[in-house]
Amino acid sequence: MITKSDHKKNCQKKHLRIRKNINGTTERPRLAVYRSSKHMYAQLIDDTQGTTIVSASTLEASIKSELEYGGNVGAAYKIGQILAEKALKNGIKEVIFDRGGNTYHGRVKAVAEGAREAGLVF
Repeated sequence: MITKSDHKKNCQKKHLRIRKNINGTTERPRLAVYRSSKHMYAQLIDDTQGTTIVSASTLEASIKSELEYGGNVGAAYKIGQILAEKALKNGIKEVIFDRGGNTYHGRVKAVAEGAREAGLVF
């Protein structure tokens, strides 16, 4: 039986394997997605400078008031759209998607679809 700590360790190892090949630049930042049981977080990261350019999460007051619950596919889709709008305002059109060791399914996929629909190119 896999315990919760084993699962977390496996996810961390998977994330490190993915991060060896994915690096964000100033022209094409990394779109990192993190999901907890109750909330979704997404941010654009420039790995060359080590800075976060744009971020969005279901904990932001403006977003939280629009959503009933932050841990579902609808909320994830909205986070993707809002992040893309902020990125386009900053002149960012292309990104590299970092799923953070999670399966490209459900909420992680919804963030990507929301960002694509709002204008980001992966």
